[in-house]
Amino acid sequence: MALEQRYDVVVVGGGAAGLSGALALARARRSVLVVDVGDPRNAPAEHVHNVLGREGTPPAELLATGRREVAGYGGTVARGRVAALTREDDGVRVDLADGRSVRARRLLVATGLTDELPDVPGVAELWGRSVLHCPYCHGWEVRDRAIGVLGSGPQSAVLALLWRQWSADVVLFPHTGGGPPPEQREQLAARGVRVVEGVVASLDVAAGTLAGVRLASGEVVAREALVVAPRFTANAGVLAGLGIEPVDQVVHGAVRGTRVATDPTGLAAPGVWVAGNLADVTAQVMASAAQGMAAATAINVDPVVEDARTAVERARSWVEEAS
Repeated sequence: MALEQRYDVVVVGGGAAGLSGALALARARRSVLVVDVGDPRNAPAEHVHNVLGREGTPPAELLATGRREVAGYGGTVARGRVAALTREDDGVRVDLADGRSVRARRLLVATGLTDELPDVPGVAELWGRSVLHCPYCHGWEVRDRAIGVLGSGPQSAVLALLWRQWSADVVLFPHTGGGPPPEQREQLAARGVRVVEGVVASLDVAAGTLAGVRLASGEVVAREALVVAPRFTANAGVLAGLGIEPVDQVVHGAVRGTRVATDPTGLAAPGVWVAGNLADVTAQVMASAAQGMAAATAINVDPVVEDARTAVERARSWVEEAS
């Protein structure tokens, strides 16, 4: 695909946040390029949830619809990977891995995050299907089933109590986390959550789904779904060339990963906005799309003010020359 040399806005990342921002900007008559590598975080999931008006839509279908909508307003969506971002006097140079380069007057980065999963055989294989992390994304689908929660620190008991809302059959595997303290054990017992001690060795898989959790002792605890707590690592490497580095994000009193710090509009640095999971590890599809839209409105206003100031300076210069 042939690309123009310069765009009002280049959007790096074509997920919910990036496409939402691109759509708003294209409708604002901005020239927009979306560069997307094509490996969305939610690709293993069968459906997206809590998306008003599109509840239960397959992730690939939702994104394909978004790309068509952006293109319908004149935006360009290109498959590719951004290799480097370099600040220039009039914006940012965007270098793609295939050797192409474009210039952006403003930049929206929505490259998301990477889920760092527990190193337990079977977890990666079942991720997004019967190995889960978000009750709001998947809780309804596994309601009333046998659910396990893999321990990962002091928040594991809280996570088990949360998933108890969707099922009366919840088991907490402290794994290597040392187990919950007495007060939390009392809470778990009162809510009918069983604690199974011992290191988890692997997951038993049958017909492509979870059959049980196998302990190092050889015992297998039958489970139909397993909840894990990944570390959420911001895909922020491309921003290093602009001097932007991720920071820790604390969720419910514990560091759950990294994000790029922004102001309320998503501004991370002059001319550079960030949206979606890159800015907030807890953002689901609807929240990410909303962040993309909010960033887009700020991005659109920024050059409006700049253009007005430039126009006034030019007009004054003409008046002075004429006099």
